[in-house]
Amino acid sequence: MMRSWLAVLLTMCLTAHAQEGPFIAAASDLKFALDEAAKDFRTKTGKAVRVSYGSSGNFYRQIRQGAPVEMFLSADEGFVFNLAKAGLTVDDGALYANGRIVLFAPRGSPVRVDARFTDLRAAIQDGRVKKFSIANPEHAPYGRAAREALQHQGLWDAVEPRLVLGENVSQAAQFAMSGSVQAGIFALSFALAPNFAQAGTHVLIPEDWHQPLRQRMVLLKRAGNTAKEFYTFVQQPSTRAVFKRYGFVRPDE
Repeated sequence: MMRSWLAVLLTMCLTAHAQEGPFIAAASDLKFALDEAAKDFRTKTGKAVRVSYGSSGNFYRQIRQGAPVEMFLSADEGFVFNLAKAGLTVDDGALYANGRIVLFAPRGSPVRVDARFTDLRAAIQDGRVKKFSIANPEHAPYGRAAREALQHQGLWDAVEPRLVLGENVSQAAQFAMSGSVQAGIFALSFALAPNFAQAGTHVLIPEDWHQPLRQRMVLLKRAGNTAKEFYTFVQQPSTRAVFKRYGFVRPDE
């Protein structure tokens, strides 16, 4: 029931701000890259888009419930395919990246990050890790990938009682950056952002420790001309260069 009310509230808010441009729903990991793209789009075209960031799973449910989204950038292409099967999109969309995750420790943390989780394993055993942040794996693709990586290393059962769950990957990253947890796993794009890079250290987690984070965007059938222009704009080389700077690379790149 609460989710239904949240969807209704979102619809009301978006209707009130319709004059600000079409509503673009985007996975939280895109915050820095897509903010740059939207600013560049406005500079070059004079047109604005209204971007809201959150959990892909939550956006998927809101779209199914009628939220007036015109373009959806999901961290899990499965949500896009399901919307397409439901007849809500213009097509199957386009892959915009394979997402990557990192192990991050804030400055002053007793945990040292390494590619094999060697010190993390020791820190869990000796009690140095009391809190560990990831996005909620029940609806956030990056949280699911974090759980799979910990399971791959046999650490999930030990970490689970210490988890601090973010509503989305952005919140999980904020928990880690603030130092309120000893370590966390979140999207590479946050670790590459200047404020995060200065707040701690990170190491890239091997791709084969989790299911691929195939990220896909799509236009909804309600999309107007501005949303369609932005969809094309995001796929242009200049915008792709911005995405790559934050770690969003397609398999063909």
